[in-house]
Amino acid sequence: MRRADRLFEIVQILRRTSGPLTADAIAAELETSRRSVYRDIAALVAQRVPIRGEAGIGYVLERGFDMPPLMLTSDEVEAVVLGAQWVLVHADEGLARAAADVLAKVAAIVPERLRDQIEDPAVITPPRWSERLDAGVDVARLRAWSLQGRKLHIRYADQAGRETERTVWPFLVGYMDRVRMLIAWCELRDDFRMFRTDRLSAIDYREERYPERRATLRRRWLAMINQQRDPEAT
Repeated sequence: MRRADRLFEIVQILRRTSGPLTADAIAAELETSRRSVYRDIAALVAQRVPIRGEAGIGYVLERGFDMPPLMLTSDEVEAVVLGAQWVLVHADEGLARAAADVLAKVAAIVPERLRDQIEDPAVITPPRWSERLDAGVDVARLRAWSLQGRKLHIRYADQAGRETERTVWPFLVGYMDRVRMLIAWCELRDDFRMFRTDRLSAIDYREERYPERRATLRRRWLAMINQQRDPEAT
């Protein structure tokens, strides 16, 4: 790997990592030596890339750093294409349009040698074989209410067809192959619940904001899911 490419990759690795990363971990991913990583990071710092390092802890890229013009590898282009294909098939109309726009933007800026991977890709997502059962649900609006941290009052039918009314705090919309899920804190159950959108018979979009931060709810829910998967993890 050329040094210029390695410098770019180090910035990419630090950007996608939430916590400090050691030189050994960076060296292992790049298949290079720790000494080379030390030299490369020193070169990046000299170029005013805001990398902060702490002995024995690792390196962190400060927030707000602007990358140079978009540079993508062949694998990264295929990842974008495959992800966009999945969104086009499984997401709501708003996200599907956004996915098509992303592909058009990427095709306009990547080098000519990579353009064929967008226009004639070697990856594919299977088509959706059946119609959506939640055609009457405005999933884009559910996403908006989740982002804004606003309450919903819903009427929901369980697997046996029993209906309940409840007020919920939505914070995520999950897209599966066959169904879409609204993930929320339920005031009725005083706990997290997942609601299939095809079982929502009525939705009242309320302007009232719920008291908890959306990011906090998301972290708590993910921690609960991880605990259920691995009870010995904590």
